[in-house]
Amino acid sequence: METIFSKIVRGEIPAYKVAEDDRFLAFLDVYPLQKGHTLVIPKAQIDYIFDLEDQLLGDMQIFAKKVAHAIKQATGCTRVGVAVIGLEVPHAHVHLIPINQMNDMNFSQPKKQFPAEEMEAIAAKIKSYL
Repeated sequence: METIFSKIVRGEIPAYKVAEDDRFLAFLDVYPLQKGHTLVIPKAQIDYIFDLEDQLLGDMQIFAKKVAHAIKQATGCTRVGVAVIGLEVPHAHVHLIPINQMNDMNFSQPKKQFPAEEMEAIAAKIKSYL
């Protein structure tokens, strides 16, 4: 089944990209819990994260680690929380969320929306630390 993430990978849908290589893409969540909330995906459309080949899963975590360090520097947060839920979009992905307290990563909270200029600015700031 085609996913919105596959369309983002192909450039059919715009995204606030923060990092990319030949196998992975990191981009801002358009309905974030916090400013700088980023999604990391494999470019290959694989539904469930634990269906990824071991090497691909490990490499994705290493890619996510680099992005998380950049998010921490760009946002000044205490930590970058990591979540794998996998029900929203049937394409393996990891949430990287800047957090200062436990409730910052509460997915039952209302999602935030920021103007395009703020999204572009935070994406550029994260990129600058990679």
